[in-house]
Formats: sequence, structure tokens, C-alpha cells
Amino acid sequence: MVTTSTTGTGTGLRTGAVTLRIRAREQVADGVVALTLEHSDGARLPDWTPGSHIDLVLPEGTVRQYSLCGDRWDAHTYRIAVLREASGRGGSTYVHDELRTGDRVGVGAPRNHFPLVPSQRYLFVAGGIGITPLLPMVHQAELLGADWQLLYGGRTRASMAFREELTRTYGDRVHLVPQDELGLLDLDSWLGTPRPDTKVYCCGPGPLLAAVEAACASWPPYTLRTERFTAAAAAPVRATPFQVELRRTGRTVTVTPDMSVLEAVRLAGADVLSSCEQGTCGTCLTPVLEGAPEHRDSVLADHERTVGDCMLPCVSRSCGDRLVLDL
Repeated sequence: MVTTSTTGTGTGLRTGAVTLRIRAREQVADGVVALTLEHSDGARLPDWTPGSHIDLVLPEGTVRQYSLCGDRWDAHTYRIAVLREASGRGGSTYVHDELRTGDRVGVGAPRNHFPLVPSQRYLFVAGGIGITPLLPMVHQAELLGADWQLLYGGRTRASMAFREELTRTYGDRVHLVPQDELGLLDLDSWLGTPRPDTKVYCCGPGPLLAAVEAACASWPPYTLRTERFTAAAAAPVRATPFQVELRRTGRTVTVTPDMSVLEAVRLAGADVLSSCEQGTCGTCLTPVLEGAPEHRDSVLADHERTVGDCMLPCVSRSCGDRLVLDL
């Protein structure tokens, strides 16, 4: 995500979770509310880098992941933005309808699976609430003196969060494309010619990511980096059971087609933290000692998948008959 604006029911948090107070609540677009979080005593918060997200633990126990979209140089506050998702599982609705200034929420330590890497030039492509992880990247690129452009699409101008902040601060580097006024993003114009000196960062709904990936198919490897709201759907490599060995305990468990590796190893006694359980947050990342994992997540980069020394057991599976995990 998100991330991101990724959603999921969590069963655990990484160490470093704290309780923060909602210092400010602001409507930043139609259906989008921004929350500014801080320690009640004003204490310093852990540092973070552009592309980072946090776990937000709601008072009723639900865990959701949201990208940090504030000023990373402000050591005392975090900012997130939440889109109301009518078809979601209730987390965004709770944020919009129940949370108010002064309320307290749990927050996990920032982690980053969508980092900004050095480049001479950047093209940032955002769709809807996908603008959130890109906001700090834009600021960082500007700070470093890099050449950059932001292509930002949304259903309507009023639905595009932070549009005024972006245009006021960065002027004509920001290209707003409300669909009801201008149609879909003209990706051919922006991505039709490969540019080896340019990194492309994209976050948004699945159709946008698919279109950007297709447009960048002829670009150099590792040029495009994406973050998804949900993991990309794909048929598994195999539809038969396989074995997973837990090296530390010596136990072996059979993973059937109707269960995840995460479920199976927990039944075998492994204590694996997870959050989204959709392959988008990275909380359950687990080292692979032997075997070939079938990666079905939206966190690992292509080169990390090729190495095959880790996997997200909430969604990923095995290409062969056996996997050995460092559990």
C-alpha cells in the first residue's frame, strides 16, 4: 500500500509499537481524512524515510497499514491519510466516523518496502490515495535537487488529496489529471520512450499499476518501482500439498491447497508476526533456507525474488515439494 493504504486484519505488531494521540484531524479531499499523530508528552518519534508506512492499531483492535505522508524532518509528529472505502472491512469507516482529535491509537514502528533510490531524474505516478507514499518522495527529490515530475490522476479534482499543497509548493512540476475533466492519464506520452536516467515510482489502484507496468515493459530493469493496495492476483504454480520444515524446531508441516504457509507454520508452533495477511505490508517476512518459494506478494523487488532467500508466508507458496524456513 499501502503502505500504504493497504488494509488487513492484524494478529501482531513488530516491536516498537507505542500509543499516540491524534493531534489534528483534517478533511483533505472528498472521502479522505488526514490524521496528525504525536506522543502525549511531545517525545520524539522514530525516524523514517520516504516510502515508509506504519501499522495503525484502532481502539477496537483492528490493524491497518498507512503510508507516512508528512514532513519526515518533523521528529515529533506522523501524518497519515485515510480514504473511506465503502467496500472495505471497516477500518477506514472507523477512522472517519469514530476517531477524533485527542483520541489515542496504537502505532507500530515505521518500515519501508518502497524506498526512494538515488537517481538523476524521477517520474512519480499517483492514482487517487496512492499519492500518500509519493508526497515525501517528491519533497526528498526537491531537497536533493533532482529533476522530477509528478503525474497525479483522480476521479475528480475534489477527490485528489493534497492537490493544493502540491501545486502551491511545486508549481508546474505537478500535473493534475482529474478523470471527469481530462480523462485517464496519458501514459504513452510520459512513458512511451524509455529513459535510462529516470526512475519511475507508481502507487495507485491495480488497473493503473498494470497500465504503468505495460508502458514500462521496454524500460531498463529495475527502473519501475510500485506499491500496491492489495497483492496482485495470480493462479498458484502448484495446486497440490507441499512440505515446510521449520529448521529451528525440526518440525515439518504439510501445507494443503486450502491453507496458507503462515497458517500451517503457526499450527506447528511457530510464532510469526503478521498484519495485513495480504502480501502488502511485509510484517511476516521470513528467511528461506532451502527450496524455491513462489512469490505472490507485492513487497519484494524483482531481484529479491530472484535470490529466493526470503518470502511472505501469508500469501507466497512453494514451487517444489519442500521448503525449509528459518523458524
